[in-house]
Amino acid sequence: MIADCHPEQEQRLRALRRYGVLDTPREKEFDDIVALVSTFCEAPVSVVNFIDAERQWFKAETGLGVRSTPLDTSLCSHVILEDDFVEIPDTLSDPRMADNPLCIGDGGFRFYAGALLKSSEGLPLGTLCVLDTRPRTLDRQQRELVRVLAERVMRELELRLQLERESLLKREIDHRAKNSLSMMHALIHMEQRQSAHPETRSALASVAARLSALGAVHEAMTVADSDHLVGLAGMMGKIEAGLRQLLPESIGLDLRVDEIEIDTGRANALALVVNEFVANSAKHAFDGRADGHIAIRLRALDEARLMLCCEDDGIATADVTDRLASASGIGTKVIDTLAASLGDRARWGYADPGVRLEIGPVPIR
Repeated sequence: MIADCHPEQEQRLRALRRYGVLDTPREKEFDDIVALVSTFCEAPVSVVNFIDAERQWFKAETGLGVRSTPLDTSLCSHVILEDDFVEIPDTLSDPRMADNPLCIGDGGFRFYAGALLKSSEGLPLGTLCVLDTRPRTLDRQQRELVRVLAERVMRELELRLQLERESLLKREIDHRAKNSLSMMHALIHMEQRQSAHPETRSALASVAARLSALGAVHEAMTVADSDHLVGLAGMMGKIEAGLRQLLPESIGLDLRVDEIEIDTGRANALALVVNEFVANSAKHAFDGRADGHIAIRLRALDEARLMLCCEDDGIATADVTDRLASASGIGTKVIDTLAASLGDRARWGYADPGVRLEIGPVPIR
């Protein structure tokens, strides 16, 4: 007997496709589940299957050897019309399956037990089931195991769906943030060109350069966040071009970074500290100087810790560095806040001449 369509077939199929599980490769998480169910229930066949419009497709199977079968012979297409758990001690005694080619004859499936795989709306998508070639029943513990692991299958799919939604939302936010930075950059450049006052043009140029550097930070972090770890050297290399826009051509920038993989949160904080230090040096350190130098060093202390050191050889005196240590300015407060997020504090010192900033040791993970 061929099963009837589910009364909410269109909604059910939309829900199934939303999970994006059909026609995906085999995965250990699901293979382990069917192997455990088969062993614990002492059944030769166990499958995680989904009922599509015209086929039954197996995300995981043991003892079957195929990835899909037609709905004409599907036992589970009947089961999704029933309760959350269905057990059929003898399929040949069930009118829905008595003429099924998979059940009749030698080696046919004479026993079936399965728990529904249900969407968050309660729509049946498929089953986690076991089959045997002899009539039988499961005991209470075996039934409970099948139910619990069916819930585990759906929790895994729900988690993946939620992560995909969050990823889409993040990409949209990143896109809008990038567009906003670009628009602000363009508006500031337009105001800079139209201003008649040299001091205003200079201030706007500094703001535009900072925005450019922040845009580079944002772009690098967007790429890095795709796998939750970032190579610090590669990320800082992408940011370097934006940092150089903060500086006159006569001011050198030496950026040296060890090959370190670090989580994106700490990488973001380190990048923003470097950006703020270079911006502050560009604005204050070289007033009246024809040339100068800024050095940024991110080095690994060991496998678990790193150190950040930033220096310029500007006009600052020991008194200036004492004032920086008091966190009286906005830029210094920003750096102090970022240092705290890294589990440390900003240590300002006199570089004789110029300013030195050290943060660390910073945990890499």
